[in-house]
Amino acid sequence: MALNKTPAGTIRYWAAARAAAGTSEEPYTAVTLADALDVARERHALRPEFARVLLSCSFLVDGAPVGTRDHKTVQLAEGGTVEVLPPFAGG
Repeated sequence: MALNKTPAGTIRYWAAARAAAGTSEEPYTAVTLADALDVARERHALRPEFARVLLSCSFLVDGAPVGTRDHKTVQLAEGGTVEVLPPFAGG
């Protein structure tokens, strides 16, 4: 019988997301992007700006844009990377 292991990887925060999280990266252990972000919100509950910033962020999972897909449907992989990208000012 095979054991199902919950994937573990890294969440990387950029720009305003990094400032709101107070770190540039942290580990995840989650099956979906929604699960990973829920845990991150709980982890940073004492930093209310973090949850607000996440609302305007875009996400890359293993280099692929998530776009408008429901985060509950975005599967995470063992050793994967989630990039959290707040809107950037152009110029």
